[in-house]
Amino acid sequence: MFYRESGQFKISYGKDQAIFPILQDRWFIATLLLIAFVGVPLVASEYWYQAVLIPFMIFSLAAIGLNLLTGYAGQVSLGTGAFMAVGAYATYKITTAFPELNIFIAFIVSGMFAATVGMVFGAPSLRIKGFYLAVATLAAQFFILWLFNKVGWFFNYSPSGTITAPPRDFFGIIVTGPQATSMTRYFIVLSFLTVGALIAKNIVRGRIGRSWMAIRDMDIAAEIIGIDPLKTKLLAFGISSFYCGVAGALMIFIWLGSADTEAFDINLSFQILFMIIIGGLGSIMGSIMGAAFIILLPIFLTNVLPLIGIQIPIDVSKHVEEIVFGALIIFFLIVEPHGLARLWSIAKEKLRTWPFPY
Repeated sequence: MFYRESGQFKISYGKDQAIFPILQDRWFIATLLLIAFVGVPLVASEYWYQAVLIPFMIFSLAAIGLNLLTGYAGQVSLGTGAFMAVGAYATYKITTAFPELNIFIAFIVSGMFAATVGMVFGAPSLRIKGFYLAVATLAAQFFILWLFNKVGWFFNYSPSGTITAPPRDFFGIIVTGPQATSMTRYFIVLSFLTVGALIAKNIVRGRIGRSWMAIRDMDIAAEIIGIDPLKTKLLAFGISSFYCGVAGALMIFIWLGSADTEAFDINLSFQILFMIIIGGLGSIMGSIMGAAFIILLPIFLTNVLPLIGIQIPIDVSKHVEEIVFGALIIFFLIVEPHGLARLWSIAKEKLRTWPFPY
């Protein structure tokens, strides 16, 4: 069979511990990236860019951030939307205060602001956990959005209370604002997602990731063997919030163009939480798969079902969507807690042992 590691000998520990130790996996990822960077721009339309691809990749980045915190470090958070708002509003203030600053540097600096805020609100994790920590992060969700909504300085005292992405260029190419093309914005978000996923994958495979998983599995035992809970938990909140902050900045400056605090309400936090539950806790690939599922399901209900003769009113389709989300969350929590990523892993294992799958 074509999916075998037979004959692929490892001559060093580094090669044995590679992200993709099997040659076929490397081919698959390379093909996937080639399709994303070359194939998709050749066939994608404006609708696919704006309604599917760009939001899918932005939510994937945010889901990776939340999965680092919840799936790997075991810390519950319901404040993802607020941390995304920090990144968005910080980018707005930076770009309006320093017009000559490179927009990509602004994204990174805004992510650092979000990381700082995340560590501040993650401090209670040193004393509380589980449901109580979720309530603490939920308080951050409401407080941060209230602050951005009431203090006019954050939106430059705009009468509408919204923040709007100013036009910015990169080597003469407009990357933000109304004049930025959909293809340009697609490449920007795709680059952020590719680099972010690669960095996250390497983080969880290293010392930091092992410390997170030790704290997640049994924090007392982890402290006994020398892992500092303070440093480990705050680092998890910081890195997670950094990813969410960058995703929030991309959401406003690359996708929506302008928005107010309603774009980052509690529904957004729950939506991203659903992504990592359905995709798989403790999996970078699961975060991306969960985001794809959440984004594509409404499109499927709206566009595909009528083609096969199933007519669902628009007002009913939203309720059907929520029912499907709830049913799938219950299904994965009971039948397969590790979500779509685990199903993908099982399929690969069966393929490797074909024609004798266990």
